[in-house]
Amino acid sequence: MPELPIIKRTFMRAIFPLLLFLLLFRSLQAQDDLMNLINQDEKPGIDYTSATFKTTKVVIGQSSENPAPGDLLFLITHHFGAINSGYEELFGLKQATIRLGIEYGVTKWLGLGAGLNTLRNTWDGFLKVKALRQSTGARRMPLTLTLFAGTAIYTTKWTDPARKNYFSSRMSFAFQAIVARKFGERFSFQLAPTFIHINLVPTAYDHNNIFSLGGGGRFKISPRVSVNAEYYYLFPNQIVSKPAYSSFSTGVDIETGGHVFQIFLTNSMGENMQSIISETTGNWFDGNIFLGFNISRVFTVIKPKQFW
Repeated sequence: MPELPIIKRTFMRAIFPLLLFLLLFRSLQAQDDLMNLINQDEKPGIDYTSATFKTTKVVIGQSSENPAPGDLLFLITHHFGAINSGYEELFGLKQATIRLGIEYGVTKWLGLGAGLNTLRNTWDGFLKVKALRQSTGARRMPLTLTLFAGTAIYTTKWTDPARKNYFSSRMSFAFQAIVARKFGERFSFQLAPTFIHINLVPTAYDHNNIFSLGGGGRFKISPRVSVNAEYYYLFPNQIVSKPAYSSFSTGVDIETGGHVFQIFLTNSMGENMQSIISETTGNWFDGNIFLGFNISRVFTVIKPKQFW
């Protein structure tokens, strides 16, 4: 039987590659099963949108942003006089109102702020709550919702000190629901329904409660430069004792490391939401426009650890 060893060797040569293929296939299948088990245990993360606006102001009004948790923002807001004031006033450069403010990020969703404005020596304070955050991934949220509540107190002398004046008459309040969305890397937009309450108004015909609808946008033209604009439509027949216009502001944001410079033109002299909405007496078409700028600087007070 000389053929038997030849047959056996031929069989072994044929079966060995088959066995090797089966072992390799089984090993790959086991690896796939293990990866599937790992992927089942891993939950998809939440990717929150950041930097919808570069700082806490679109131009002069509030944006949807807060300082990061543990960060203190020091903000200088400066308005020159009206451009149409003429050469004698150097087209407004000889006049100025200034607000010095600080803002602090308490948590990822809560920010606080306070400031002093030279216009009527006004103190103001506010809080901002990020109720919703735009996100993708496990939690899909198409927009950011920030709630703003602020108060302002002017401290100039009473125009008629002989009458009985109340401290509460110096106070006014502002409330906003800021709805924002970042459309890609370049463009962001927000809507801001705004309610203002003024305790003491000039006449009985002026409204204590004032409503406005704001809108603002940002378009990046480079990684560190953007063009911004905002408009607050003032609903008619609410302020009758003085000229009242809707506020429109536009400007440029320039980021330089820890600073953000905002250079703007606006028809609003005020630097808090109550003044912006209820005390805008400038008319763009008459050249009653104010040149101004914001300078913001961020300081880290508490290094980020575990913020809720």
